[in-house]
Amino acid sequence: MKAVFLDRDGVINEDYGYVHKIEDFKFRDGVFQGCKYLQNKGYKLFIITNQSGINRGYYSINDFLKLTEWMKKEFLKEGIEIVDVEFCPHKPDEGCECRKPNIGMITNLVNKYNIDLNNSVMIGDKESDMQLADNAGILKKILIKKNDNFFDIIKQKII
Repeated sequence: MKAVFLDRDGVINEDYGYVHKIEDFKFRDGVFQGCKYLQNKGYKLFIITNQSGINRGYYSINDFLKLTEWMKKEFLKEGIEIVDVEFCPHKPDEGCECRKPNIGMITNLVNKYNIDLNNSVMIGDKESDMQLADNAGILKKILIKKNDNFFDIIKQKII
């Protein structure tokens, strides 16, 4: 199976820093259209996200899971299936194997879903997302910048 690994904050939603409440979650322009386009191209969609706000005490795992379920339902309303969401609650100094740019979240998903990394894509907004792609052997990577329209960038990069 070919997959698209999406970062969350800054890619799916506007990144205001430690977003954990539904009322603060704003989808990026073009994200539904872009994800629908990817799904129609035969990609399965996965979210991989560092969430150090959990271990910093800014919000709980339950807060994160509640927001995640709401977000997945919003995608479903648009006919888009997010197959799974992996997250790392650890702070950068905790030495975790799942925190991007380490490959733990990718490894978990590959083992669970038999994903072909050679035909998969990483979409992120930070250098650590691009480094994760390199570390995991994902050849295609797309860097989304702050004012980019998600769909416009995806359409240019995925033929």
